[in-house]
Amino acid sequence: MAPVVVFTTTSDIEASVVIALLDSRGIDSFRVSGNPHAIWPMAVTALGDIKVAVAEEMADDALRVIDSHREDVGTRVVRLRDEFEELQHRIGYEFKDRGLLEHALTHRSRAAEDVSGGVRDNESLEFLGDAVLGLVTADILFRRYPQYDEGQKSKIKASVVSAQALARRAEQIRLGDHLLLGRGEEKTGGRFKQALLADGYEALIAAVYLDGGLPAAAAFLERELSDAITEGAGQAVVGEDYKSALQERLQALGRPLPEYRVAAQSGPDHRKMFTIEVVVGGEVLSSATGKAKKEAEQEAARGALVHIDRPR
Repeated sequence: MAPVVVFTTTSDIEASVVIALLDSRGIDSFRVSGNPHAIWPMAVTALGDIKVAVAEEMADDALRVIDSHREDVGTRVVRLRDEFEELQHRIGYEFKDRGLLEHALTHRSRAAEDVSGGVRDNESLEFLGDAVLGLVTADILFRRYPQYDEGQKSKIKASVVSAQALARRAEQIRLGDHLLLGRGEEKTGGRFKQALLADGYEALIAAVYLDGGLPAAAAFLERELSDAITEGAGQAVVGEDYKSALQERLQALGRPLPEYRVAAQSGPDHRKMFTIEVVVGGEVLSSATGKAKKEAEQEAARGALVHIDRPR
């Protein structure tokens, strides 16, 4: 099949950016001369244009990727925006090493498709980010709520660092828009999967920590988690226990007691994720995913309460 030109520019730098962008999406590309059938390592047309081409079967995907990174600039045709500029603006932190940010956003499905072996996934950063998140959250709780006992602080911390809470934070900063995924994960909606968003968020925390140190990570998390910590503190005061609340609600309605069953497990041994279903009288009322079974059971019970009280 003949190569298809998908981008034309007079700037070698911009051509290099486009090629790197396509490569990050698993699309092989190359510079061509005015005749797309003649491939050269570095070719410019008589008019000074540099053209980027891809295999014919990848042309539509390449055009979609490029179009998603275009910006109107008046009379000029287009220019490429900084791929991560919007994300940095949303999180209020600008990276000195952009490579750390790219590493944090690279899912293992993307790394697996790189035949060179030069692309690293973000799983090690997830592990580090989880530790930084736990430390900073505990420090905030220690300073902000000295009157709370260990049990109350632990309950607040669990609600703040749960997979569901982290996925919600990731959604609010539109982290999914920037994840670097393999083709298979992309096709199956990986940008919207709660587990991938939560893991990516933890990797982002680690990237901020490595780039700016603990003060930068702490400042970032205090901005990000302040509202969630305040909400969790309010729940801790009243001793919110969704499993107990669900049991009491079902008894009042004369319905069977809830059963909690593991519907799925995923992830490596040190990063297990559990999906728990709440079953009442043979009916699945709700399900939730968490790093621990108890965490997932509480979140699933909360969902079941919402289901029960929803107007019919």
